[in-house]
Amino acid sequence: MATGRGLVSFISAAAAAILAIFVFLLLNPSRRHLIWVRDSAADLVVRNANIYTSDASIPFAEAMAVRNGRILRIGTDAHVRGLIGYRTHELNLEGKVVLPGFIDSHVHLISGGLQMGRVKLQGIKSKEDFVMTVKEAVKDKLPGDWLLGGRWNNDIWGGELPDASWIDDITRDNPVWFVRMDGHMGLANSLALKLAGITNSSWDPVGGTILKTSNGDPTGLLIDSAMKLVLTVIPEISVHERQEALIRASKYALMNGVTTMVDMGRYFPGASVDDSWQDLSDVYKWADSSGKMLIRVCLFFPLQTWSRLRDLFEDKGRSLSQWIYLGGVKAFADGSLGSNSALFHEPYEDDPHNYGLQVSDFDWLFNATVASDKTGLQVAVHAIGDKANDMVLDLFNSVKSINEGRDHRFRIEHAQHLVPEAISRFGVQSVIASVQPDHILDDASSAEKKIGKARAQKGSYLFRSLLAGGAKLAFGSDWPVADIDPLRSIKTAMTRIPPGQEIAWIPSERVELDDALNAYTIGAAYACFLDNELGSLSPGKFADFIVLPSSSWEEFKKNVPSSVSATYVSGLQAYP
Repeated sequence: MATGRGLVSFISAAAAAILAIFVFLLLNPSRRHLIWVRDSAADLVVRNANIYTSDASIPFAEAMAVRNGRILRIGTDAHVRGLIGYRTHELNLEGKVVLPGFIDSHVHLISGGLQMGRVKLQGIKSKEDFVMTVKEAVKDKLPGDWLLGGRWNNDIWGGELPDASWIDDITRDNPVWFVRMDGHMGLANSLALKLAGITNSSWDPVGGTILKTSNGDPTGLLIDSAMKLVLTVIPEISVHERQEALIRASKYALMNGVTTMVDMGRYFPGASVDDSWQDLSDVYKWADSSGKMLIRVCLFFPLQTWSRLRDLFEDKGRSLSQWIYLGGVKAFADGSLGSNSALFHEPYEDDPHNYGLQVSDFDWLFNATVASDKTGLQVAVHAIGDKANDMVLDLFNSVKSINEGRDHRFRIEHAQHLVPEAISRFGVQSVIASVQPDHILDDASSAEKKIGKARAQKGSYLFRSLLAGGAKLAFGSDWPVADIDPLRSIKTAMTRIPPGQEIAWIPSERVELDDALNAYTIGAAYACFLDNELGSLSPGKFADFIVLPSSSWEEFKKNVPSSVSATYVSGLQAYP
C-alpha cells in the first residue's frame, strides 16, 4: 500500500510539474525556445546592435550569438533569439555600432612595449625641448646606465638633424641611443660612439651610413645598418623586461580596439636576427603557457632565418595556439624617407647626390625568397621609395614564375611611393600592399620637401588607385613609429588631412569608409592567411569584436569616434 501511494504521489508531482511548464510557456511565448536549446545555447548573445561584419555575404546584422569563443550565428534578432538559454549572457547594445576586432598588419610589438617605458621624444618641437627632455630623463640614471628612447622627428622642428653635441654636456656619464621615429636612423652621444669604437676613420658598413661633419668627425647619427655598431654594445634587454613589454603593449592595443597584431619583430637593419626568435621562446611561449596572452599575434621573422622557420612550420603548422600564429619572413629593400635612405629613381630634392640606400643584396634576396616561398612561407619585403618598390615587384614576379601553382600572398610593407606603372602591378601580380595611413600625418609636408611637390603629389600613398587596380590593402600602424590608433588611421585614410591643415593631401586618393574598415579587418586577415579564423564576424570565426560609442551607422559614417567603448576577444570582454 505504501509503495502504491508513493507511486501515485510521484505521478501527481510529475503531472503538476509538466502543467507548470505548460502554463509558463503559454504565458511566456518568447521563452519557449529555452526548453529546446538548453544544451546548444549561446554563451553570449549581442542584441539590438548595428553590426558591420566585413563579410560580403551579410554586410550588416543586428544580433550575434557566441559559444566557446566563436560566432555561432549572426543576423536579425529573431534569427539569433532561439539560441538564448538559461546561462546565456544577453548584451543589449541599444543601437551601438559593432565592428570586427581590428587587425594591425604591421607592428613591432615588443619594441613598442619597451618604448613605452623609455625616454619619449615624440612630438618634440625644438632643439631646446629636445635637450630639456633628455636633461630630465638622465636625472634618474646612475653613472654608466644607458639612456634609451626615441621617436624624435626632426621635420617637426624645421628639419635640422640633432647631433651628439646637443646632449654631450648633460650625458657625460651615460651612453645614449635615441632612435628616430621611423626606426632607420639613431642618435648616439659621444660616450656611446666611443664604446662602439666609432671614430673619424670608421668606414660606412654595407647598407648603412655614419654621418660625419665636414671635418670627418662622426655627428652621432647612424643610418640603417650602421646602427648595428651601437646596438651591439647596448646591454641585452632582460627576459622580464620583454615579458612586461608584451603585457603593457597588449593592454594598450585592446584599449584601441586591436585584437590581433602582425608582429614584424625587433629586427631592422643593423639589429640581430636572433631577437625575434628569443621573443618567441622567452616571451610569447611563456605568455601562452601561463595564460597571459591578451591578444592574438601573427609573427614574422628575419628572412635570413627562413630555414629555421620552415622547420618550425613543418613541425607545428601555422597555428601554435589560438593566440600565436606563424606568419612568414621579412626583409628590407631600402630605408626610410625621413632618413633620406628610401631608394628612388631620382635623387632627393634636399640632397641632390643621394638616391637612397639599397640595404639588401638583391641576388641574396632573390635566392632566399625563392627558397622560402617554395617551402610555403609567406614573404614580406619593406619598400618605401619608388625604385625599391619596382625592384621588389620585379623580384616577386620572377619568383612567382619559378614557384608556380601556389597561393603566395607576397607582401610589400609600406609601398609609400610608386611610379604610375607600378600601381596596376600590385593587382595584376596579386601582391598585398601593407600600408600605414597615419604615416601621411608625418610625411605630407616632408615628402614634398624631400622629393619635390610634383613627385610627392603624383606617387605618394596611393590607396584609392591601388584599390582601383585590384590590389588587396592591409592597414596597420608600424607602431611604435606611429601610434596604435585604428580609428584615427581610418579617418586619415578617408580624409587625408594633415595636422594643422584644412585641405586634403592628394584628395583623389581618399578611400571610402567600408574600404578602410575592410583593410583593418578582412583584408588584414587575408594578408596573413588568417581569413578563415579572423577578420569578419562570420559563423565559425573567433568572436573578436569592438563596440563603439556611435549610436547609429549614420552617426559613425558622419563622425568616426576617437575611442572604442569596449573590446571583446573570444566573446569575453577584454577592455575596459
